[in-house]
Amino acid sequence: MSSAWLLPEHIADVLPAQARHIEELRRGLLDVARGYGFELVMPPLLEHLESLLTGTGRELDLKTFKLVDQLSGRTLGVRADTTPQVARIDAHLLNRDGLTRLCYCGPVLLTRPSGLHATREPLQFGAEIYGHAGLEADLEIQDVALDCLRGAGVSKVTLDLGDARIVRGLLTGLPVDSARIAALVAALAAKDRATLDDLSRGLPQAAQAGIRALLRLYGDVEVLAAAERELPAHPLIRSALADLRWLATHVQHAHPDVKVGFDLADLGGYAYYSGARFAVYTEGSSDAVARGGRYDEVGAVFGRNRPAVGFSLDVKELATLVPPRRLAAAIRAPWSEDASLRAAVRQLRERGETVVCILPGHEHEGQEFDCDRELVGVNDQWVVRAL
Repeated sequence: MSSAWLLPEHIADVLPAQARHIEELRRGLLDVARGYGFELVMPPLLEHLESLLTGTGRELDLKTFKLVDQLSGRTLGVRADTTPQVARIDAHLLNRDGLTRLCYCGPVLLTRPSGLHATREPLQFGAEIYGHAGLEADLEIQDVALDCLRGAGVSKVTLDLGDARIVRGLLTGLPVDSARIAALVAALAAKDRATLDDLSRGLPQAAQAGIRALLRLYGDVEVLAAAERELPAHPLIRSALADLRWLATHVQHAHPDVKVGFDLADLGGYAYYSGARFAVYTEGSSDAVARGGRYDEVGAVFGRNRPAVGFSLDVKELATLVPPRRLAAAIRAPWSEDASLRAAVRQLRERGETVVCILPGHEHEGQEFDCDRELVGVNDQWVVRAL
């Protein structure tokens, strides 16, 4: 018989030390976003299912927990991704004509974990720009992502660039249904040559050669020159390659410590992204620590098909990749009913100090805070002295 307090698989309590680490990272990420002019929004954790999943596709539907609202009898969904909600806010609640920068940080819930040791309750942070179709917005989102990770203490970063338009350019006008496209994208992501050959059988030779070439098109900036030689001269493909070169050049100038690479077969979120996309990797993690790109169609289902670009990351996962900051120094104080002592403690806290009062009977217990000073009575006054 299972214990009554045993949590579901891939769901876990976050204990004090880790919670402090995650919260400090969350605050730092939001501060970076605010420094770029992003406004914070807080979408609800659950919505009517049809609103939550409008336009998102089958993949997000399978990730979404569903329940019945006891008030209305309608089916609700617990969000598995915050971006559709932010797109709804931009389209219906803000409804601004010009540029809108929005950021968020809150939990999402997944029906299945993304990996063997992954949580089903990530703390998703993201930043999104609505209303600008130019590459300037793509570059700003990449800058924000890299600055967020740098501020969090992530080092040895690699930015991998790709573009959804490359495969679209290869398949434009061909008799390929959505199921076959999805299978092709999955085989490309897995670098599965045999499956690709089977799925591309019957397509024009140029398309087959281009699909096979994508398997080799990963590495440094030379990949772009190779792609220009080996892929068809389709306008979508040429535009994508030119945009990737522009983005890579500017990222390298602004972030010389970041390694920029390309993987033109990495099509994660292919059905979602409409243009350039990116993934950020670091040592110690086999999966990307952040992902983003352009998704201009995200607001179409809400009646406002306007440009959009953004990125997101899991703060809980980020916390496993960087060491926690040192505990802030604190002051240890005795507990007493003495009014002057209680007033002295209040004054210290109002000045921003952490004061840990030692409750009666616990004088010899260890402290969870780094108390390097103590509050003591000297000549009828309460003073702080070093320990």
